[in-house]
Amino acid sequence: MTRLKTRIVDLIEALGPLPVNEYMALCLFDPADGYYTTREPFGAAGDFVTAPEISQMFGELVAVWLYQAWAAIGRPMPVTVAEIGPGRGTLMKDMLRTLSRLDPDLANGAAFVMVETSPRLAEIQKQTLGATPFTVQWHETIETLPHQPLLIVGNELFDAIPIRQFVRAGTGWRERMVGLDDDNALSFFAGAGSVDATLLPVDAAEAPQGAIVEVAPARTALMAAIAERMARNGGAGLFLDYGHLQPGVGDTLQALRRHHHEDVLANPGEADITSHVDFAALAAVARGHGLDVHLSTQGYFLLGMGILERAGRLGADAGQAARDEISSAVERLAGPQAMGELFKVLAVMPRSVSVRPFATAD
Repeated sequence: MTRLKTRIVDLIEALGPLPVNEYMALCLFDPADGYYTTREPFGAAGDFVTAPEISQMFGELVAVWLYQAWAAIGRPMPVTVAEIGPGRGTLMKDMLRTLSRLDPDLANGAAFVMVETSPRLAEIQKQTLGATPFTVQWHETIETLPHQPLLIVGNELFDAIPIRQFVRAGTGWRERMVGLDDDNALSFFAGAGSVDATLLPVDAAEAPQGAIVEVAPARTALMAAIAERMARNGGAGLFLDYGHLQPGVGDTLQALRRHHHEDVLANPGEADITSHVDFAALAAVARGHGLDVHLSTQGYFLLGMGILERAGRLGADAGQAARDEISSAVERLAGPQAMGELFKVLAVMPRSVSVRPFATAD
């Protein structure tokens, strides 16, 4: 039993079952034993590999998109270029290199910011970006960013923000809780009180008994804060994550440890816990702030941004082994059987502004 699991059991014994979002928050962000505060999750030696770690092409194409977005909104200066939830800093490293080649004026004039809540991860990011000639600042929240146009990117950001789950029980819905079974082991239960079905993003009448619906008020609150800032100061945003473009019924809560899925309740604090992102909910928030949104799969986005052409240039003077590695990276990032379909993209822009590969607002 992990140290955090022992503490969670004690907490439940003292106060009663925990809602899923509180359990998830403890597992990921507990100051003493949380996953993101104590472990190195990224890369082959960690628990999962993110797109920027697979290939430099990912960060390069994201940078090209941000550059095009900046041009489309009138090349404002000063401007903030920010990454929120930046992992090890690999994406920003690739973006800085690319932006400096695309437009030295932008690279030298922009304020580059990492929005990171974990002091441990911030130190890793500083090591990754140590050789960059550009000044990079760290903020714990977007609230402290400069009040100027904002170009912001988030890769695998929203999936790690805790969600609430509700289960169909009888004629109503109850919040899904983490409690203790007869053997004093962690287990899922339906909470005692019913909830208002009109607050859920599905037709409750059509859901079968035991069906699970997920809502993420913390995710929509973060998107609202980002959208409000962009609506007030101008800018654009690009968010990539695994999830679905339309709301639905189903349990997507999952734990990943050493590149394998495991029981969500098995090892609190030692496994990454995530869930699929409801992109429709995020898009609705952005629209509510008067912004246009564009939704697609990651494959559509990367192919539209020219990943095949970039792969060809990278492999032109490389050996066969390197070309095979580049080809494999393209398949992992954009292929329909890999991240290309599972991962989705949300682009947020001012009204009537379009940037490749999105022609019109969805």
